[in-house]
Amino acid sequence: MSKPNPIDMQKYLSGVDYPCAKDDLVRHARERGADDELLRHLGNIPDRTYDGPNAVSAEFSKS
Repeated sequence: MSKPNPIDMQKYLSGVDYPCAKDDLVRHARERGADDELLRHLGNIPDRTYDGPNAVSAEFSKS
């Protein structure tokens, strides 16, 4: 499997109110129709509160 594109991930997180917990990010992406692979990858980021999209993208790129 290829790694999901961080730009696609941010499209699914559009409209998130930060700061935001990881579980809320995953829920938001799921509600907007993100596929299972992207949701799985997003679910692998550290379980913490994120202060903005750059922090999410940084962790998403590492996982």
